Amino acid sequence: MTHECSVLLPRVCAALADPRQPGTDDTCLEKLLDWFELLTKCDPTVELLQDNPCLTEFITSILALPEPSPSILSFTLRLAGILAASENRFQHLQQEQLLARLFGRDGPLSSALWKDASVRSGWVNGVHNMMHHQPALHLICRAGGIDVIFMLQGDPSLFVASAASQLLVDMLTLSAETEATKPLSTQDCEWPACAQMILKHIEDSLRSGSASLIEQSLKLLTSLFGSCHAPWTGVLWAGVAKQIEAFLTEETVQAQHMLATLLLKMAWSPVFSDTESHFWTLVTSALEHLTPVQAGPLAVGLLKFCKCPQAVRIQALTVLLQPMDCILRAASQPLEYAGLLDESVSDPITVEGLLSSKSSCATLLCQTLAHLEELLSRSRFQVDLPYSALLRSLITILQFCNGFLSPASPLGSKISRLLINSFRVQSSALDVLAALSDRKGCDTLIGSLFDVLLAYLESPNTSPTVLKKTFQATFKWLVCLQELSSSNSQWQQTEILKDVFLVLQKRLYSPCWEVRDSSLEFLTDLIKCLRDQDEFRQSLLSSEVPRLTENLLEDPEGYVRASAVTAVGHLAFITCFTPESPVTGSQYNKENTVAKLQEILSTDPESFPRRAVISIFTKWLKHGCTGQLEDTGQFVSRVIQTAERDSDWEVRRGGLQLVQDFCSETFRQLGCPECPDDPVSSAVTSSIHENESLRIFCQAKLFSFLFRSLCDCDKALGQEACDTLLSLSTTFYPLGTPIELDGTVDLPAGHSVAWLQRTLRPGSLAQNFPTDGVNGVDFEDPETMMLALGTIDLVELHDELNKSSDHVEKSPQSLLQDILATVGTVEENEADCY
Repeated sequence: MTHECSVLLPRVCAALADPRQPGTDDTCLEKLLDWFELLTKCDPTVELLQDNPCLTEFITSILALPEPSPSILSFTLRLAGILAASENRFQHLQQEQLLARLFGRDGPLSSALWKDASVRSGWVNGVHNMMHHQPALHLICRAGGIDVIFMLQGDPSLFVASAASQLLVDMLTLSAETEATKPLSTQDCEWPACAQMILKHIEDSLRSGSASLIEQSLKLLTSLFGSCHAPWTGVLWAGVAKQIEAFLTEETVQAQHMLATLLLKMAWSPVFSDTESHFWTLVTSALEHLTPVQAGPLAVGLLKFCKCPQAVRIQALTVLLQPMDCILRAASQPLEYAGLLDESVSDPITVEGLLSSKSSCATLLCQTLAHLEELLSRSRFQVDLPYSALLRSLITILQFCNGFLSPASPLGSKISRLLINSFRVQSSALDVLAALSDRKGCDTLIGSLFDVLLAYLESPNTSPTVLKKTFQATFKWLVCLQELSSSNSQWQQTEILKDVFLVLQKRLYSPCWEVRDSSLEFLTDLIKCLRDQDEFRQSLLSSEVPRLTENLLEDPEGYVRASAVTAVGHLAFITCFTPESPVTGSQYNKENTVAKLQEILSTDPESFPRRAVISIFTKWLKHGCTGQLEDTGQFVSRVIQTAERDSDWEVRRGGLQLVQDFCSETFRQLGCPECPDDPVSSAVTSSIHENESLRIFCQAKLFSFLFRSLCDCDKALGQEACDTLLSLSTTFYPLGTPIELDGTVDLPAGHSVAWLQRTLRPGSLAQNFPTDGVNGVDFEDPETMMLALGTIDLVELHDELNKSSDHVEKSPQSLLQDILATVGTVEENEADCY
């Protein structure tokens, strides 16, 4: 603890304990507790209390108050727990009899303040804070605190109840691992006293028949098995396994919904990973007896677990696919296609009943589809799914939802009526459809698949959200279709693309801005992936889509204009930047496109379109679409002069990125590496008077932009600009900056290297940016800029910029001062006005 804090702390403690004070902000108290926690971890000795007696005096004075404020009492309880986390300090506080008065029967437990949730929370957290050693455990058990914790498990405050449950887990772990004299067995007498009390409470609660008590114990066990993998947890489980297994079949006990989470936590524990253990028999029983909605999360969790026995994995997969199998079988009668499953885990009538009910049909399907999408989207889950049959079932669901399928079976008819226009199910099915696009064996259904996707794209009943997902799925499958090499697939792709662009033309006219926006995003994705394909380019350019896209640059909605900018920018790779552009006429002239986007960058009232422009310009530069270095320099110069005046920090950040990429491209073309392998030869080629890259940078006004960015109100921009200058300095001075450069350059009269160093610092620049070449810094003069890069201490400048503006204000000393200011100061001889 610093001397300043040691001086301030007694005043803070006195102010907090003074009942005449109005109190302090809870945020300040939280920060103070965080500081104490960090301080006690760094210094676990008792000297912390002995050197700062104000801490024990503060606790004593709070206990002496007839009715302290709940927030201060809660703070005191938590502070005492933090201090007592060290056994040495615990003993010191015990000698003062403070801990028993705070956490025992005669403390806040018996006062009217206990009704306040913040006091109960402070008590639980205080106990939790000191639960690092046996003496703390014994104190709570002897003082009857463990019964209080049992009671707080059912507290009306969820924060208190959750903290109490976690506290019991930690107490049980501490007791079992520090107090047991030999390996634990199922005999009660061999468990330490505190552990026995908690185990008896768990067992009694599980047998009580009370839904709330059973739920509390299941939560406690779930947390325990999730956090502790010690062998004794297997001994504990042996004592409660039969009771928990009974919950699967007892219809009177509504605890089944918690069993899936409990079993999953146990599955990931090495204690239960033995494939021959009874635990997996219980898992199998759970998959059979839990409802499909309850068993779904358990099934997908088991499929993620690589050590799950193969028989259990097959059963879990069957549970997951059963609703999809039911959908496929209900679509036609008699069954036209094979289903997904040969046999079921649970009674198929149960799944059919859920899919026939309005209250559960969409819920079950959405849950199943979400689990399937998760498995398909993560390559590390090696699950062998029947992809073709799964795709057919997805197509069937989507046909049910838009009314394009009239099944003959009674079950199918009922399901189709329930799913009509269900956007939740549509969205979930489209997510799985997109994830399924890169799986093999689905190409035989391409025609049926695109029939459904095009129907959704064309339908006026498709909601904007579902339409966006339809676009995403269509894009994924078009890319998949491109990878098929057969002549039939190429013909299919050409025909499908024609239909897609016809639909897209209509959607770009939509009165709904979300639809126009999604359509532009879809077009951009297509161009990114398929622009090198002749069939794609011809289909796109023979449609009205390019013209409509350019028209949307003037859309009234800013988000749409931004998406149009991005689409036009990528469209330019086809219309403007190809060696032999298939498009003629001034409409797609490169200069016209650049001018339109520069106008948006200069004049658009919203930031999103301007950000999109700067991003597109950067992409063009990276792809070499901006011409020779001289032309590119002029282009960059115009852009950054506009960007540096922009009010949006992301636009200015984009300008900085453009500068960095331009520098890299310039060095690449001139053969001057940014990080030279041979600094000696590089030093020769980078002479002060003959450096071509420096001349280009000065002409492009890069240095004016970079030095101005040092003063940006956004700290990150200033730091990035300084990084760029540091990189340039390293490139131009590969051997390190010389000691004397003052004589090499003619600076204005009265100016010197010291003047240059003082001038080109953020503080000086911000006050009066020097642009006059006579009385200020000439940022377009290569010699002056070379001198600046060689003499300014950019490393020191970088460190200065990296200092947060509030690094002083966030110090512990400042925090204590803030608390004093919050509670106010009371003069020692202030008269009582009453």
